[in-house]
Amino acid sequence: MVFDGILLSVVIGFLRKGSLKGFAALQFKWGVVFPILLLLEIFIFYFQTKFNWLGNSSGIIFIGIYIVGLFFLWVNRKVSPGIWLLFIGVLLNFIVMAANGGRMPVSLEAANVLDPSYAEAIKTSLYGKHTVLTNTTYFGFLGDVIPITDPYPKDQVISIGDIFMNIGVFIFIQQVMVPKKKQTNQLKTA
Repeated sequence: MVFDGILLSVVIGFLRKGSLKGFAALQFKWGVVFPILLLLEIFIFYFQTKFNWLGNSSGIIFIGIYIVGLFFLWVNRKVSPGIWLLFIGVLLNFIVMAANGGRMPVSLEAANVLDPSYAEAIKTSLYGKHTVLTNTTYFGFLGDVIPITDPYPKDQVISIGDIFMNIGVFIFIQQVMVPKKKQTNQLKTA
């Protein structure tokens, strides 16, 4: 869902006569952290079903990724108000995942909007960082419980944290692509 939000934000930025030039001027503290975390998550998604040791420890690794990601967002919180909302969304997702062994609980009822093979996959095996939401799930209301369907082009199930993250990403990208003169200086000095 966050990737959809990024794409939509960039498209709207262009419609507002914005440009990608502002991204070149961004100066994040610990900027190398985010790409490393993203590559690590992709590695785990791909290999956790191929190597038992990775599948068994992937929940703990996801918790570590979220802790480092929260630190990254915290030290860069002054870059944009959007980073604050992104931080809140990641924190909400972290809380529910940490309480449930590093896995994001997914409501099977909400997942009815998805291809049935998805629900079957999370019931029977490791699927990304997801698990089935049950009556023993902690903080289930923070899990993926919100079905998104028509008119949205891609059926999904999202969390409250995902909503905060998408709003934060949208605000951040709009400020970078279509900055006011005062914002241009703020984005450089965070």
